[in-house]
Amino acid sequence: MKLYRIAQGPVVEVDGSTYLLAGTTWDELITSADLAETLTQKIAGLTPYGQTITDSDLQTPIGSQEVWAAGVTYYRSRNARMEESKQAGGDDFYAKVYEAERPELFFKAPGYRAVGPGTGVRIRKDSKWNVPEPELTLVINPGGRIVGFTIGNDMSSRDIEGENPLYLPQAKVYDKSCALGPVVLVSDSLLPKETKITLLIEREGLSVFSGETDLSQLKREPQELVDYLYRETSYPDGCYLMTGTGIIPGNDFSLQSGDLVHITIGPIGTLTNYVE
Repeated sequence: MKLYRIAQGPVVEVDGSTYLLAGTTWDELITSADLAETLTQKIAGLTPYGQTITDSDLQTPIGSQEVWAAGVTYYRSRNARMEESKQAGGDDFYAKVYEAERPELFFKAPGYRAVGPGTGVRIRKDSKWNVPEPELTLVINPGGRIVGFTIGNDMSSRDIEGENPLYLPQAKVYDKSCALGPVVLVSDSLLPKETKITLLIEREGLSVFSGETDLSQLKREPQELVDYLYRETSYPDGCYLMTGTGIIPGNDFSLQSGDLVHITIGPIGTLTNYVE
């Protein structure tokens, strides 16, 4: 079961048929105790939506939820963060957090600052080293239950964070630094460990970077991350949590305006954005 967001309202796709939930808000769905059951009940007796949904119809699949992110959850991310912060003396921090019981969690974006599929993400004007970070993103209800999954792009300015780890918010949090989509895969079950995440970056029609990882490389369990996120903090509208990246381009690569970023997680689809 997949959940889309279009201008007319939420749309549910089940077994090849789509159903428009007119009069239902996105927040109403995400805050339900059991999203799959709520959607099943709402589409019961509905006539399938009679119009084709194209990629251009898709909006950012988020409402009033906050977006948070977990860092250093893949070994590749650990190494990259250590490399970029070595001169600032912060490399040891990332080695320690990779092995620590408590994960690194940070605020990424309010819902209104996230962008959807087919739209532009930004690179900071005061940064010279920028990369996308492809991440499985958890959709979580107010009770801390994982109710679905989407794809996230955690745009990052590596030179700013590398200058000083305390600059992490400026390296991660700015307008259009977060992309989500194309849809929410609604499921009560975690995705299999062999699920692949791929990243392709195109420039002027040519591939300039590609990479692949899978969820078996994720060091922490998704529910573990959620439990820490919800510890001492409430999310009345629910929350989205990016689970970290296992694909980071090399130190000689930086995004440029006009680049196309394609992130694919098979069961969910492909999130494509261009760089403004």
